[in-house]
Amino acid sequence: MGGKNKQRTKGNVRPSSSGRAAEVLTREGGAIPGFVGFDTTLTSELSYVPALHGAEEIDNLVDADFRLVLRKLSKRDVVTRLKAVQDFGSMCQERDAEDVKGVLPYWPRIYCKISVDHDRRIREGTQLAFEQLVLKVRRSLAPFLKSLMGHWILSQCDMYTPAASAARRAFQAAFSAAKQPEALSFCKDEILNVLQDVLLKDTADTLSDPLSLTEDEREAKYMRMLTSSLLGVKRLLSLLPQNDMAAMEQGLAVLVSPVKFWKYSRHKAPQVREAFFEMLCTLCELTPELAQAEAARLCPAVLLSIDDTDPLVLPAVWEAVLHVTSSIPDCWTHVNAKKGFLPKLWALLKEGGKGMAKALHPNLMPFLSKLPQEVTDPALDFYTTFFTSIIDGFSSERAASSSSESAVIVTSTIECLRFCILCHAADDEDAEDHQRKIRTMLISQQLLPLLEMSLENPTLQNGPLFLLVTEMLVSWEKRASSESKDRKVVFQGLVADFWEELGLVFTRLADNEEADPQALEGISALLQVMRYPERVNRRHAQKKKSVKICLSELGNAEAAEVKQKALLAASPCGSPQTCHFEEVVCQLVQLCLVHVNERCSERHLVFLSLLLQSFHTSKIFSMLVELDDKGEGSVSNPAARFLLERIVPWLADKERKETEHLVEMVFSSLSCCSRQETTRILNHITMMGLHCGITLQIIQRACIDDDTLASCRDWLKGSVLGEHLLCLTQELCKVGPGRSDPASPTSRPSWTLISLVLSQHHNKESLIGAVYMEKILEKLHATLSETKSISDAGNMEPLVSFICDVASTFFSSVQDCLLLPSAEELLLTVFQLVAVDQTHTYLSDSLLDNMRKVCATGVQSLVHHSESEVKEGGFLHSAALWVKSRLLTATLDIKSLQYLVVAIQSVVETITSVCDQESTILAQFFTYLMPSVTGWTKLRQALPSHWIKTPLLTSRYRGICDTPSVDTWKFKTLNGLPAHLCASALLGKVTLSNPKSGDFQPLLPNVVHTVAELLYALQWCKEVEYTPAIVSTYHSLLTEWGLLEGLQVLLANNELLETLYSRCVEEGGLWSLTLKNYIHANNLASTHNVSLRKLYSTVDSLLPVTPSTLSTLQVLYPTMSQKDRETLVTLATAGIFNWEEDDNVYGSVAVLLCCLEADTQVEEDLVHAILATMMEWRNRKEDWFLFGSDLSKATTQQLNLTLELIRFLSWLVKQSPTVLCSSQWDFLLCAMLAWLETASENISGLWNPWVQLFACESIYLILNLSQFFASSPPDVLKNLPSELEGEWRDFFLDGIYNLMLPMPVKITEAFKEPDDAVFPLAVLQSLGVALTYVPVQQLNQNNLPAKFVADQKTNLPQPLQTLLNTFCPLLLFKARPLQVTVYHLLAKVMPQLPECDGEGDSNKSEDEGDETSLSPPAALMAMLSTCEELCDSILAGLQVGEFAVVSPHSVEYSCILGYLLAWKLLLTFFKSSPSHLRAHYAQYLKKTCSLNKLLLHLFKLMPENPIYLGQPPEMRDSKTFFTETLTLAVDRRDNIEWELPHLACSVYYSTVQDLPAMVRLWWNSQEKRVSGAVEKFTTKYVSPILSAEEISSVHGSTQMFDSMTVKARSAAREVIATYSVDDIFIELVIQLPQSYPLGSIVVESGRRVGVSVQQWRNWMLQLSTYLTHQNGSIMEGLALWKNNVDKRFEGIEDCMICFSVIHGSNYSLPKKACRTCKKKFHSACLYKWFTSSNKSTCPLCRETFF
Repeated sequence: MGGKNKQRTKGNVRPSSSGRAAEVLTREGGAIPGFVGFDTTLTSELSYVPALHGAEEIDNLVDADFRLVLRKLSKRDVVTRLKAVQDFGSMCQERDAEDVKGVLPYWPRIYCKISVDHDRRIREGTQLAFEQLVLKVRRSLAPFLKSLMGHWILSQCDMYTPAASAARRAFQAAFSAAKQPEALSFCKDEILNVLQDVLLKDTADTLSDPLSLTEDEREAKYMRMLTSSLLGVKRLLSLLPQNDMAAMEQGLAVLVSPVKFWKYSRHKAPQVREAFFEMLCTLCELTPELAQAEAARLCPAVLLSIDDTDPLVLPAVWEAVLHVTSSIPDCWTHVNAKKGFLPKLWALLKEGGKGMAKALHPNLMPFLSKLPQEVTDPALDFYTTFFTSIIDGFSSERAASSSSESAVIVTSTIECLRFCILCHAADDEDAEDHQRKIRTMLISQQLLPLLEMSLENPTLQNGPLFLLVTEMLVSWEKRASSESKDRKVVFQGLVADFWEELGLVFTRLADNEEADPQALEGISALLQVMRYPERVNRRHAQKKKSVKICLSELGNAEAAEVKQKALLAASPCGSPQTCHFEEVVCQLVQLCLVHVNERCSERHLVFLSLLLQSFHTSKIFSMLVELDDKGEGSVSNPAARFLLERIVPWLADKERKETEHLVEMVFSSLSCCSRQETTRILNHITMMGLHCGITLQIIQRACIDDDTLASCRDWLKGSVLGEHLLCLTQELCKVGPGRSDPASPTSRPSWTLISLVLSQHHNKESLIGAVYMEKILEKLHATLSETKSISDAGNMEPLVSFICDVASTFFSSVQDCLLLPSAEELLLTVFQLVAVDQTHTYLSDSLLDNMRKVCATGVQSLVHHSESEVKEGGFLHSAALWVKSRLLTATLDIKSLQYLVVAIQSVVETITSVCDQESTILAQFFTYLMPSVTGWTKLRQALPSHWIKTPLLTSRYRGICDTPSVDTWKFKTLNGLPAHLCASALLGKVTLSNPKSGDFQPLLPNVVHTVAELLYALQWCKEVEYTPAIVSTYHSLLTEWGLLEGLQVLLANNELLETLYSRCVEEGGLWSLTLKNYIHANNLASTHNVSLRKLYSTVDSLLPVTPSTLSTLQVLYPTMSQKDRETLVTLATAGIFNWEEDDNVYGSVAVLLCCLEADTQVEEDLVHAILATMMEWRNRKEDWFLFGSDLSKATTQQLNLTLELIRFLSWLVKQSPTVLCSSQWDFLLCAMLAWLETASENISGLWNPWVQLFACESIYLILNLSQFFASSPPDVLKNLPSELEGEWRDFFLDGIYNLMLPMPVKITEAFKEPDDAVFPLAVLQSLGVALTYVPVQQLNQNNLPAKFVADQKTNLPQPLQTLLNTFCPLLLFKARPLQVTVYHLLAKVMPQLPECDGEGDSNKSEDEGDETSLSPPAALMAMLSTCEELCDSILAGLQVGEFAVVSPHSVEYSCILGYLLAWKLLLTFFKSSPSHLRAHYAQYLKKTCSLNKLLLHLFKLMPENPIYLGQPPEMRDSKTFFTETLTLAVDRRDNIEWELPHLACSVYYSTVQDLPAMVRLWWNSQEKRVSGAVEKFTTKYVSPILSAEEISSVHGSTQMFDSMTVKARSAAREVIATYSVDDIFIELVIQLPQSYPLGSIVVESGRRVGVSVQQWRNWMLQLSTYLTHQNGSIMEGLALWKNNVDKRFEGIEDCMICFSVIHGSNYSLPKKACRTCKKKFHSACLYKWFTSSNKSTCPLCRETFF
């Protein structure tokens, strides 16, 4: 066999092809060779699709696609064949009929093969495809029918139902119902041949290819084919015309004659046996002559197989048995019934059919009818054995466990027994004695023992036995009155004997003190069924098979009756009418009463109750009274007398626990009493003071049926029961000491009783009197109301729970229940309990849920029956007023608000679910719920006013405050949510949650006002910056509810816009910010600009300027047209120019500023005129400028005017600086400096937001000036006055920064608590932004008050040391703007500080062996030490690699921020130091371990995935915190939570860049887990960037070396250094590791000329040491190495310890010489040598070193 990849024969360059082989054969032989199963010509024989080329006469007939598909059908692969079958069916459906007809000659052979395929999916697909083919070719299929029909019949009998169904559908598609017999008749011989081959010739191996199927698969296929063939014979016989049967019998005779055929009756496969017996049934029915001819083999095969109890086989076997006994008269001559058949039958019956009773037992009665006398003789023994066996079947395991099996056996037993009695009730005198014995045996030995057994067996009691026996008795009674005289006597005797013996059985079971309660219950059940058979549920009636039976020995009437009784009677039978029946009952009743009277037998009392339920007749009660005669009583009615004298005392027995049977006896007796007697007796029982459970049982029993309820109506409505129930309610609702536990067993029935009488209604009338119902409801309401006030005094939950259960039942069951005033009050109380927080009611969650359901049920009932209006004083009116009052007066927290919202929301949802759209109930309810206009105003005024601060300081609001004080702005903790927030949230949520909001919105009043107030509340939350936490939680709650988006959908934009505008014009204040936020959030400036302009007709309507109109103008000016703004500028300038006449100068200046901020074009002359006016004010109204004033005494109106003046000058500097002349610049700069001085003098008054704003605006003016002079191009500066720039630089800058630098310190001294609401954070922020422009010279020459620290070692000048001592402590101050400001200030001076350390600590001699260390600035290190301790405590609980999430604005955030900023300053200082100082600083850091702690902290602060925020999706992960530069902006507000992680990453990057050796040393000293995490993180995020930067620094380096050139290879991360001097040439390759700088740098040798190997190795080692241990860049390491080599060439010898001329860390030369060998060493190397070896000898000559 050739494989795909095997070597071909030499010279064979083409792969093998069967097509080419066929062509060769055709050319050589002239014809295609024939193969087995194939034919080369188109004949009527089976043909196969040619797979060869060259057979044109065939190929032309088959479409190419069909040919390909048919070839695939012969493949071995199952999936290929399945796909081919599906494709074939699709092609038959889609192609033309002619194309499909071309396939027909080849289809039969393929069909015959794949229709019996092992895979059932292929068989099903074949039939589906065949159906499509049939539908397409129609009559053209006729010539091929004979070759198809055999396997077609087999497929219709396939064991796989979908395949068989598909085959039958194809058959029906091919032939109509009338044509199907003709088609089968046409092909009957061919069909029979196929079936005979399978049944008689084929085996498992001949039917299947052993190479393609396993042995198990072949065997399964063979079993399936046998089954299909047997069923195929059955189907063929069933469909063939009757006139073909004679001809068919000959072929069938050939089929059934072999012995192999009859062996199928014992085949191992049950499906084969089932099919075999089904085929025999058809054989007996349709070919009786053939069955008679084969009787000798047919009868034993069937009759001796009844022990085959396989679930598949048994139904077919017994059907065959019935057919054989009916069709073959002499069947029993071929079988020994006594030895072969009956023993198997007895065994089968004794085992209850072995679990197959449903299939077996319905055949027993028809089978009995066909047994001949020779089989049943002797009849007495036969029937005894038969019925004994069948009754024994009840004890079988299956019958005992299955009620359906037991019911079938019962039904079959009674049917057979009735049949036998009918058969042996003949009037033949000769046979009378024999038949009487049989009848006696059947009743005494069979029926009565069965009944006795059933009395103790609940399964039999619940079955059909009692009903069947009753029907049989009624049938006997009818025959006893209608049959002939002799037969009448027979049946009369049967009835009498039955009742006599049954009475004895009852007496034996009941007349016993220890009688079995189950038996007693069984007796009562049997008698009840006999008394009322029509009440019995007919669920046990089974559908029986219809079997044709001919009873030739019976008369026509009897035969008809037997046929009828083969099934259960369809109509209910009557009750037995004989006197024997009542005598038996009377006997049992007397027996019970005797046992109750004499022995107090409780079980007999229960039995008596059961009997009286069915037999409450006057005769029975008379007999009971006579038996218990105590003399003539006052009551003549025996039933009433028995009730009062016997039953009532039994009820009054307090020791009795079970009373249900006594209550039943009460009503059994009352059924024989009149209505007046019933009322009198029940009143008597009620007044006896019996347990309430008995009263409950009596009422429940009275409500069972209408007749009983009508007879008890007077008692139920009467005062006796009403007063009793009212007293019971009062007792149950008792609150306080001495109350009973509602959940106790004694109280629970009482609550059930109250619930019942309130909820039970009949014909829309209450069960009890309406007056008493009202009183009971009032008591329940009063109890709940009392519970609200004392719930904290004790556990009232059980009582509340029971009242709620009663209320729920009442509301849900009673129509118009809420029309009662007390019911509405009860509902209101339930609602109030639901709407209050659990912390006040102490109720559990489950109880609250239950109460919510009660409330919803009550509201639903109320609204459903109301008159579309909310009546005053009703529930809805009272609930709305209560909610409104609670909103306005109570202090609610978030949880309380949620409870209230949920409660009112439930009410609204219930209303909308019941009401239609025309109803006004919801609108009225909202009207009562919503505050009035005045109410809303008061709510807004009650809101804390500290919201003003934020918009004021951000220049979004221009307002005033009448009496500002420190207390006004100091934050006071909110005890709860302000009422305005609660009201707006509740109304908004309820409006939105309405499931029909869209439909009901027009009916809801003032929805637009609700939305406006909600917007106002949200704006207030925003302006107070969602503090305290309760406000933040409130905002989150509203966001979660989605109120804004949902409510705005209900309104048109214009409607809400107009409302907000009108509020803004009328009231101003926060409404202006609300309007502005609404316009911005909905982008109305671009989408609804016209609508905005329509809000005001002309700009004149907004003048004169008032605080509210100014706020409105500030909102609308960005959306105004240029023309409107120009108009406003004209009006404002007119007001400014007429300042002497107009007292509202502030308004004019403010309006002008608004327009200027909107880029309104203003002429230069106008600007000059305005500025000239202001300069005039400077002379005439200096108090308007507040120069040198005490701002704490200035009013907000005065401050507002000054602020507008400062803003105008700022605008001038930014927009029109070149138009100013020299005098105007002088005015501006002098005013600026005066204002700054005023601000610096009023630090203590910065609690006032207006003073803060004054300081901020003054500083922003300075900031604008600084930016102008620093960044303006030269051509702009040329146009300024000549001396202006010099004055600014030489005079004003000094004055500005001399005032500004001390201000942060003064502020922190005046306001020590940064979390205080009055802390001037905005001033610090503006100061910080301005101080970033301070020149370094100003810092070096600052005029700060001198500040020194005791014992502080320093080489710094006094101004710098003071600067550090003053500002370093502020790095820890809890104010981010100040911390960042201090960082920027100190970062400016850090590069200058190393210069002050000169050459290091000169006092320390080199003779001292240890390496020298030098401390960085002491103030910074002290600050770093403090921060380090704080960070240790903050991050102590985290391990390396765990990310610490630090909340912004927290104390922890400030500590960590100060720590990282201090390190950033230190690293800046370190980087600015020269190499020799850097080594000393590094040694200091090593000694203090500060760097080690920093690195551990950093790996707790850097995120695991430091992805930079704000990247577009396509650039995801391309930017990290290491690739992006950190901008520490003082006024940063966005993404502040990611500043700390980014800063940590920045510090780590600077650390590994500037201190690589120390980081590497730390990394190597860590445990494996830590070092692994550090290496993984650094390699992934830091190393690639750092390596690239090192390589690029080499590329871009301007450093030049004599005799050495350096170049880099960025792709390979290599640096190549080439050193050449004279004849010496050295090339070194420096390879950066992947984990640089953690991994060691590899130094590899390149080319070398003129250098010894040893020297070469020394130099490579030196370079490797320098690069590994020096804290600097590669270029710095190379410079150090070159210096070392240069020294070597200068003649300086290497140190023989480190083999370097220059020391790797302190860069010193070898100076310490040995007196013996004269070799010189580095001092540091000797120190390490001596300390590590514990010797003082020379490392080289081993002599003592002096």
